[in-house]
Amino acid sequence: MTNLYGKTALVTGASRGIGRASALALAQAGAQVLVHYGRGEKEATAVVAEIRNAGGKAEKIAADMGAADGPHLLAERVRAIIGGRLDILVANAGISKADTIEKTTVKDFDDLFAVNVRAPYFLVQQLLPALCKGSSVVLLSSRAAAHTGVGTLSAYAATKGAIDTLVKHFASELGGRGIRVNAVAPGVVLTEMSSFAKTDAGRDFTLSIQALKRMAQPDDIAAAVVFLASDDARWITGDTLHVDGGTKL
Repeated sequence: MTNLYGKTALVTGASRGIGRASALALAQAGAQVLVHYGRGEKEATAVVAEIRNAGGKAEKIAADMGAADGPHLLAERVRAIIGGRLDILVANAGISKADTIEKTTVKDFDDLFAVNVRAPYFLVQQLLPALCKGSSVVLLSSRAAAHTGVGTLSAYAATKGAIDTLVKHFASELGGRGIRVNAVAPGVVLTEMSSFAKTDAGRDFTLSIQALKRMAQPDDIAAAVVFLASDDARWITGDTLHVDGGTKL
């Protein structure tokens, strides 16, 4: 089992979906976990309770990642809790919007980039004083959106393409400090965000483009997050790991 005892992790958007699964998996591996949420306080409380009931350590922490100062406020609150060192940052919080090019509005576009790109960028910036040699940053990309053509997700897909680019630049710039930066790129995952995956048509389409013939669960992605956060991935940085069941091989 991966050993993260003595390490502290922050997972954004950890009240549900992949973020929730990642927070639970990191805690199971021994890390103290800060469970960030935007609006789902009840769900975040439940995640913290589940971790504590299993003997782990966790705290919930709120911030609006869509606000210009949201990452700055979150970083300030994180530093107040942990003091001087953050070992693991999982920038998972994100939003999605499906629409055609013709119907996508400026507000839709700006909201997507604010949460999916601007927030992780400035969260990394603001947490740099706490990220030390050996720290690991894991961002969330998307195999389904950023690396394939998805008809009505052009703006959302652009945000995930931006994440793939940031990973390489962050890894290059922060490597001298001993900080690793990677991303996971899931395929279609059964989460609240993916209503398409819950339909019969969505399931049939997903299985038709995957080598592995089952629907992905958040736990499948969380396992890759824990790996990249751990010392087992100590020689991996600047990479986007496809965790997609062999999508469109």
